[in-house]
Amino acid sequence: MKKIILLFTLILGIGIATNAQTAADFKFDKETYDFGDILMTKPATVEFKFKNVGDVPLIITNVTAPCGCTVPQWTKTPVKKGETGVITVTYTPNPTQAVPFTKTVTITSNAAINPKVLYIKGKSVASLPTPTAAK
Repeated sequence: MKKIILLFTLILGIGIATNAQTAADFKFDKETYDFGDILMTKPATVEFKFKNVGDVPLIITNVTAPCGCTVPQWTKTPVKKGETGVITVTYTPNPTQAVPFTKTVTITSNAAINPKVLYIKGKSVASLPTPTAAK
């Protein structure tokens, strides 16, 4: 009986190790982006570039944001091992209210870590300071 349990444990361990080596995986250039101050009348966009550092093609099935003010677009084709892709996020502030914001962007894929979450933050303002001339 002990031999059967040991054999089962060994086979299960090899299966898990093999599966971990054959997963897709993200390596992002950044996972959080701070826009700083942005005009509340103008959308702001950032690109999150990533590389597939896994062993199989990375397939992004969906990218979502918590509200209509944050719109993601992403690489729709499978990203092969060693290749790169991009997730572009556009934030449109409320044009009547200057406020700080923090938003999440959730990625569903076949990556080892699923779902994966990216973050954007900043503050919408009525006007940006004008630069002063150097004296």
